[in-house]
Amino acid sequence: MRILITNDDGIGAQGIAVLARAAAGFGRVTVVAPARQCSAMSHRITLGRPLRLETVEFPVPGVTAYSLDGTPADCVKASLDAILPEKPDVVLSGINHGYNVGFDVVYSGTVGAAMEALMNGIPAIALSQNDVGSFDIAAQYLPQVLAELLPQAPSSREIWNVNFPTERCQGILRDRTLAPGGYYSGSLHRSEAEGAAHLQYPPMLDVDNSIPRGPETSDLNAVIRGFISIGRVACPVL
Repeated sequence: MRILITNDDGIGAQGIAVLARAAAGFGRVTVVAPARQCSAMSHRITLGRPLRLETVEFPVPGVTAYSLDGTPADCVKASLDAILPEKPDVVLSGINHGYNVGFDVVYSGTVGAAMEALMNGIPAIALSQNDVGSFDIAAQYLPQVLAELLPQAPSSREIWNVNFPTERCQGILRDRTLAPGGYYSGSLHRSEAEGAAHLQYPPMLDVDNSIPRGPETSDLNAVIRGFISIGRVACPVL
């Protein structure tokens, strides 16, 4: 398979190396990822300036890697328009450092990149995990998850959305639905300086413990109970 990998945490993130190492067992991997952190970029693209593309060293043998001074969606668009000699068979986005479940998928640059692939007729998988803990569980289960999902696209209008726990793993739950809520919360903090109000989110979002776990079939319910969640997210424009 021709596999394109991107993320929203940046080319130097640990999660993208873990994903590329597992994906290399399934085909020829090319990595095109943002030069810097791009979390919560959703499907944003960059207009009005050129995007700087650089070849970079990557910690997985046999993987060609580039950094792009743009967003996750830019990385997919640039790969298709100007980087890859052939259209990839699949796009993998992640592994994101932080769950993308429930309402959080709307903000996610990880999911945004996968949606960009889908809009160009390419099957895509978004992969995320808890932002507390190591990538050991993801690395252990990735070969099994990829072997299951790579041969089958959920539909021409959906991406796979996979979330891994980090502290313990109770197994895999499939056909998870998006929960009516999010895993993270963060309120804008207001301060006054230099005669103006300044509004800023905290450096790290908090786990929203006030929300219900969602229906038993939801992705949020699965990850809170320590399961790997596999579900589908529909593209709103297809």
